[in-house]
Amino acid sequence: MGKYFGTDGFRGEANVDLTVEHAFKVGRFLGWYYGREHKAQIIIGKDTRRSSYMFEYSLVAGLTASGADVYLLHVTTTPSVSYVVRTENFDCGIMISASHNPFYDNGIKIINGNGQKMDADVEAQIEKYIDDDMQELPYATRENIGRTVDFSAGRNRYIGYLISIPTRSFKNYRVGLDCSNGSASSVAKSVFDALGAKTYVINNTPDGTNINTNCGSTHIEVMQKFVKEKHLDVGFAYDGDADRCIAVDHLGNVIDGDLIMYVCGKYMMERGKLENNTIVTTIMSNLGLYKACDRAGIRYEKTAVGDKYVCENMMANGHSLGGEQSGHIIFSKHATTGDGILTSLMVMEVMIEKKTSLNVLASEVTIYPQLLKNVRVSNKAAARNNAAVKEAIAEVEKELGDEGRILVRESGTEPVIRVMVEAKKDSICREMVDKVIAVMDKEGLILS
Repeated sequence: MGKYFGTDGFRGEANVDLTVEHAFKVGRFLGWYYGREHKAQIIIGKDTRRSSYMFEYSLVAGLTASGADVYLLHVTTTPSVSYVVRTENFDCGIMISASHNPFYDNGIKIINGNGQKMDADVEAQIEKYIDDDMQELPYATRENIGRTVDFSAGRNRYIGYLISIPTRSFKNYRVGLDCSNGSASSVAKSVFDALGAKTYVINNTPDGTNINTNCGSTHIEVMQKFVKEKHLDVGFAYDGDADRCIAVDHLGNVIDGDLIMYVCGKYMMERGKLENNTIVTTIMSNLGLYKACDRAGIRYEKTAVGDKYVCENMMANGHSLGGEQSGHIIFSKHATTGDGILTSLMVMEVMIEKKTSLNVLASEVTIYPQLLKNVRVSNKAAARNNAAVKEAIAEVEKELGDEGRILVRESGTEPVIRVMVEAKKDSICREMVDKVIAVMDKEGLILS
C-alpha cells in the first residue's frame, strides 16, 4: 500500500485527510496521463455523502484543466462505474465514496479501462504528483480544455444490464432491501420492481449525512428485524456504494459473504458454471466454509484481505466466483468488481431454481465461532516476528488441530497486530486469543 492509496483507494476524513486539493491533483494527473496520445474520456460516479459533490467538482476541475472530457454518472454505485468504463470504452473511471465508512469520511476509487481497480504503479505516480515529487504538468488551453457531459444514461444502461441477467421472474417473492441511505437508493428498487418482486425498501432517503448510519450491511440487525416484522422471504443489505451485500433469510438469520459464496458456488458447480470448481476467498473466511466446501467437492484458494486481491487471483487463474466474508462478491461472468445488487440477484436465482429457502441452502455450512482482537504495538514487524510470540502461536495451532485455526497478522493502516482465532466454542476462542496476547504483553510489545 502507498502513502495515500490503500487496497480500496484514497480514503480519509473529508477536508482533513482527503482534501479538495488532493482531488484536484488526482484529476490533473489522470487527465494528463490518459491524454498524452488522445483526448482522454473519464467517467465519474459518487455516493450520497455531502462531501461527494465537493470532490466531484474538484476532480472535474483538475481533469478538464488537463484536457480530459468528463462524463458524470451522478449518484450511482461503484460497480456501475466499473460496468460503464469497460462497456463504453472510457479510459478510466472514478468513484467518490468511502464505502461503509461514516458520512464525514470520503474516498477516491480509481478504476482502470478494464473495469478493475487501478494498478498500483499508476497510484504510486499519482502520489508522487500529489507530493510535488515530479515535474509540473501542462495545462490545457483554448479548444484543448476539457468539458463535462451529463451521462446519467450510463447508470440507466447498468440498471438495464442487471435486469437482463436473471432468467426467471421474482413474482410472488417478498424481498426486503436496505439501501444504507447510499448509492443503492438510485438503483436497487428499480431492478427488483422490474423483475416482479414485491419489494420492501428501507433506508433509501439519503440526506448527505445519514449514509451507513445505523443501517446497511454493517448494521444487519436492522434488516433482521425488518424481515421478521414484514414476514419477508429474504432481505438484502448493501453498504454505502453498494459493492457489498449481506443477506438475511426468512427466519432472520444472517447470511454473510462466506455463506453466499457457498450457496452460489455449489449451485454453479452443479450446473457446470463454476470454473475450475474453485472459489477464491481471503484468509479471513471462516473455517466452516472450507469444511463445507471439502464435503461438497468445491476447491478454494486464499488471498490477502481485500477484494482487489481476490479479483487479481480470479483474473489470473480464470476463476468465476470469489469474495470476502464482508459481502464483496465477484461473479466474473458478469462483473470485474464486487457488486452488491448483482450478488442479491444471483442469490435469488438459486432460491428460485432450487425452489427452497435461503435458510435451507445455507444450512450445510456450520460457521465456527470467531474472535478477533486488535493489539496496539510499538513495532508491528518486531511483534509479529518475536520468538516467544511465534512459539505461542505454534502451541495454539497444535492445540486447535483440525478443529480450529489462528491467524495473526499486521494491520495495513494502523500500529496494530490482529489476533484471530476460530474454534468450536467461544470459550476456546477467548482462551487462545488471550494466550497469545499475554505473551505479547510479557515481551513488552504492547503499547500502554
